[in-house]
Amino acid sequence: MDVVCLASWNADLISQVPRPIARGETLLATQFEIGPGGKGSNAAVAAARQGARVAVIARIGDDDFGRMALDLWRREGIATQHVEVAAGERSGVAQILVYEGGDNSIAVYLGAGGKLGPANVGAAEATIAAARVVMAPNEVPMDATLEAFRIARAHGVTTLLNPAPARPLPDELLALTDVLTPNEGELRGLAGLGENAPVEDCARVLLARGAGAVLVTLGERGACLVRTGAAPRHVLGHRVTVVDTIGAGDTCTGALAAALARGLPLEAAAPLANAAAALSVTGAGAIGAMPSLAQAEALAGGSG
Repeated sequence: MDVVCLASWNADLISQVPRPIARGETLLATQFEIGPGGKGSNAAVAAARQGARVAVIARIGDDDFGRMALDLWRREGIATQHVEVAAGERSGVAQILVYEGGDNSIAVYLGAGGKLGPANVGAAEATIAAARVVMAPNEVPMDATLEAFRIARAHGVTTLLNPAPARPLPDELLALTDVLTPNEGELRGLAGLGENAPVEDCARVLLARGAGAVLVTLGERGACLVRTGAAPRHVLGHRVTVVDTIGAGDTCTGALAAALARGLPLEAAAPLANAAAALSVTGAGAIGAMPSLAQAEALAGGSG
């Protein structure tokens, strides 16, 4: 495999509403759909569509939503030999409200994926050792991510962490992380410098704690790559028509993993990942508009 992903999985229950809902309020939705989701699964699909050979390490319920995951991964050409189907447990679910303009709010129940652990990772050690990139989101248990990154580091495999949803990260994990891909809010929360602190300053706090590099996603403003001993590299955003922003950060992470697995340096991989994320918001749902490598290259090579 080129990329191994610790894949959180959930079914997305998506409602379109005109605005955020106040506490105690009922608001009629204009549209509803069920689709595939989970930050790890989304990133795995994004990497596969960018041409990487991808395997997932995951734990899903023995239910209809779990079977949805297996069907999706096989359809996308993702290897599933390290997926545990947990009898008697429910798969994860995300309740998503999408507002006019494309922004969203999400509540996630991890389900069976919340028990993904070092044993699942250990069973996939040979696959991790032979990969080029291992990636994980903060939706999977941290002890599983630590085990995967320890194995990866021991075998010279690049590690990629998407720290979403935001929660504190131990220095041990940061020291095992080659590339961190937070959004602006997650970055500031991790750095603890306040909501108005410059992005570059926040990123350097995490570099000082051990992270190898930080690629901050900035929505319509693009992204910023910060590394020790180098000037920040700003990647311009792209003008696209936004349908919804679900999965944009996951697409960026997955596309970045695929580019790094192909041997591209971070400076060349970041614009491709940024372009893939921009294209992903032009369709509905987490994976509906995730692009191919050719599509991402075409946009990245054009004007911002």
